[in-house]
Amino acid sequence: MSDKKVTYLEAISQAIREEMLRDEAVFLLGEDVGTYGGAFKVSAGLLEEFGPERVIDTPMAETAIIGSAVGAALMGMRPIAEMQFIDFITCGFDQIINMASKMYWRVGMPVPIVVRGPSGGGTKGGPFHSASPEAWFFHVPGVKVVAPSTAYDAKGLLKAAIRDNNPVLYLEHKLLYRLPELREELPVEDYIVPLGKAVVRREGEDMTILTYGAMVHQCLQAARVLEEEDDLEVEILDLRSLSPLDRDAIEESVRRTNKVLIVHEDVLTGGIGAELAAILSEDLFEYLDGPITRVAAPDVPFPYAPPLEAAYLPNERKILAAARQLAAY
Repeated sequence: MSDKKVTYLEAISQAIREEMLRDEAVFLLGEDVGTYGGAFKVSAGLLEEFGPERVIDTPMAETAIIGSAVGAALMGMRPIAEMQFIDFITCGFDQIINMASKMYWRVGMPVPIVVRGPSGGGTKGGPFHSASPEAWFFHVPGVKVVAPSTAYDAKGLLKAAIRDNNPVLYLEHKLLYRLPELREELPVEDYIVPLGKAVVRREGEDMTILTYGAMVHQCLQAARVLEEEDDLEVEILDLRSLSPLDRDAIEESVRRTNKVLIVHEDVLTGGIGAELAAILSEDLFEYLDGPITRVAAPDVPFPYAPPLEAAYLPNERKILAAARQLAAY
């Protein structure tokens, strides 16, 4: 292990640099990733180390960024396409949905691209800089979707995504970028976190909470309160990889706890929680001792005013209320 604790953001930066050193086919492109070092400084120093042919500043045109990445991947490269804010991935939606995701089915050629960028709220970014777009892409065959919640996973999942031969959407929750409590020592040796594997963040027997990204930490806080005040042992399963989904881990947890709370930051209707609820209903119904319960954002545009943002986002208080109601069922 390294003797230096790194932030979630630094772990992402390390992953990009190490993969660029490991494989000359890996390169980074996006708005301000070069001279400026990225909007959040994820790519600071990479231009100086690798040069302008491998760290490419692009115009403000997400369609062109992702389209160029798809073309480069078809020619044997492994591009990392940065969205300055993940909200603007919508401009490149067609390139992902109709090109990257379907190319292998059409011509048998892999498209090893990573589209990454800052997602999520909690930073007072308003309606155009706070998106949680995972459900849009979770629906698309051929695209993998990951959402790390720790520095260790941020590095390991990104390295795995870069090496994967499929298009991968890599969601970095911007609220986690520089949180002091997320600093951790990372292994000096090379490692990856395999795509498609969930992890138990906290063991428990009374209830399972299925969650991912920044909500993992809200759920952990709520679980500690539930243990202290309600004598409830709540298991937290961090999905990490949304597509492919670790159904075995979900099943193993639910078979033991018999009650399930699903928590995500994205809006409620049509969110990943809806598919999780369908899986639970179809495959694990006989193990459930209570209704499948969801905590998510309301079906309205993301607000800008700080008090409205606080009311909009799922939080410890909302998770506690839902968990207590489910436990009492």
